[in-house]
Amino acid sequence: MPSEPKRFDTPVIGPAMRVSPEWIDYNDHLNVAYYTLIFDRSAEAAVDILNLGEAYRRGENKALVTAQAHTTHIRELKQDAELRATFRLLDADAKSLHVYQELYHAEGWLAATQESLLLHVDLGAGEGPKVVRMSEAVQADVQTMLRYHESLPRPKYVGRTLGIRRR
Repeated sequence: MPSEPKRFDTPVIGPAMRVSPEWIDYNDHLNVAYYTLIFDRSAEAAVDILNLGEAYRRGENKALVTAQAHTTHIRELKQDAELRATFRLLDADAKSLHVYQELYHAEGWLAATQESLLLHVDLGAGEGPKVVRMSEAVQADVQTMLRYHESLPRPKYVGRTLGIRRR
């Protein structure tokens, strides 16, 4: 049976989610930690398209791990809010992915963004995890997705630095 062709949506749209009551903090909005959880779960859709998801981890003992992430909170989210996140590649090489995600409320407004650097890691490399090259086949798929995503306009929230604005 032929396998389904790969889809390189522009950008990849993650699954719909809902803010769980246990994710709400004492300020009555989504706790900061759960933004990362939502972005991580949403990214699985794109990672699976690239065959770098859970099955890859089990089969190859390699995985993508987050080396750095910067979340920008734009508008607060409340309990039971319906959400969906997008995923796009900004850059990639043989060992890493520069990723940008946007988190949208079901009503269409932008709630948060996250820019991340993901590293391709061999989890069983002798003395511990080690950053390694992706296979040629995976790199080809990554570069295909990157070409699609490079056609999009540069996101407003990419490359933001952290600091206090002085007037």
